[in-house]
Amino acid sequence: MNSEESFIEDSPESSFNEVANKESEATGEAFFFDTYAFYEIIKGNKNYERYLFSGIITTKLNIFEIYHAFLKDNNKDLADFSLKNYYQFSVDFDENVIIEAAKMKKDFNKRDLSMSDCIGYTLAKYLRIKFLTGDKQFYDMDNVEYVK
Repeated sequence: MNSEESFIEDSPESSFNEVANKESEATGEAFFFDTYAFYEIIKGNKNYERYLFSGIITTKLNIFEIYHAFLKDNNKDLADFSLKNYYQFSVDFDENVIIEAAKMKKDFNKRDLSMSDCIGYTLAKYLRIKFLTGDKQFYDMDNVEYVK
């Protein structure tokens, strides 16, 4: 990642706006989509309908997880759909996110948070957007849009 692409060190607002504007024109809102959110949207959970036209930010780790989840469900078509439609919204992160996410994983050890959850949550905070998920480990945390 070059310095112009950094979402943390160099002008997070301008870099974020370029990515968030890909889909946020309809609502003006953007969220970090956790794997849980992608899964529920693709499976048609009505509680996630309001997020269909939100700006989407995620990481390649989440794209991997959703692809893997659908492969485990023996649904390669949905795995391929997920990759094709959501990969474009994945952003990179720098060492500051890695450091803070590792601290989070250590501090919240009893919640059994995954590495990708900690990275996504930390990245969402850096980008000043909410972390969209239905994972029970996040139900009472700040900066979370919790939807079942």
